[in-house]
Amino acid sequence: MQRYAEVRRAYQRIGIRASRYDGMMTNSSMLGRLALRLFWGLPEENYRKYIAQAFSGIPAGFDGRMLEVPVGTGALSLPVYCDLPGADITCLDFSQEMLAKARERAVAMDLFRLKFLAGDVGQLPFVDNSFDLVLSINGFHAFPDKPSAFRETWRVLQKNGIFTGCVYISGQNVVTDLFVKTFCSYRGYFTPPFDNLDSLQEKLRLLYKDVQVTNIGSFACFKCQK
Repeated sequence: MQRYAEVRRAYQRIGIRASRYDGMMTNSSMLGRLALRLFWGLPEENYRKYIAQAFSGIPAGFDGRMLEVPVGTGALSLPVYCDLPGADITCLDFSQEMLAKARERAVAMDLFRLKFLAGDVGQLPFVDNSFDLVLSINGFHAFPDKPSAFRETWRVLQKNGIFTGCVYISGQNVVTDLFVKTFCSYRGYFTPPFDNLDSLQEKLRLLYKDVQVTNIGSFACFKCQK
């Protein structure tokens, strides 16, 4: 419970200061670009590759049922949804503050068809086989109960459904790992333990019949089929 409280407080702070967070996530501010380069090893060219790979698991013209968890402020995913007018998309997040920013962004982009819901990935409020696709962008390194998150995202996927997204992995960049330990984890933004590339692949292969994992620096991008 203490970890959940720490994560809630951390993402409440981010929600209040969303413009700074979004500037880094979207590589659109000077400080954001500097942080991506120095701490995450993502100069602009690598950042573009990382974003492309992170969303590559969503089929072109996807028009099924999708769950995104966590949606955060929607800075990365909502622009993608503009090109998926036929999709039935539910966006879930643990932080009410982050959800509020995502809702504001959706209204500004005329994405009124999106559903927003507060909830815990470790106890998803959906029946089995509810979705054709589950998307998780930069989520699993933050989740306090990772085993439950893996089980629940698998549970709500229908047979042959797609689980895709990206996550921080350790062991790829000494500077990034030190930053995660001394800042992200200390502040409650990330919750250890963290997978490395091999352990992430192993966990996904225990759950899914087809697993594809790539990495750009300290981020692994994955596409799996149930």
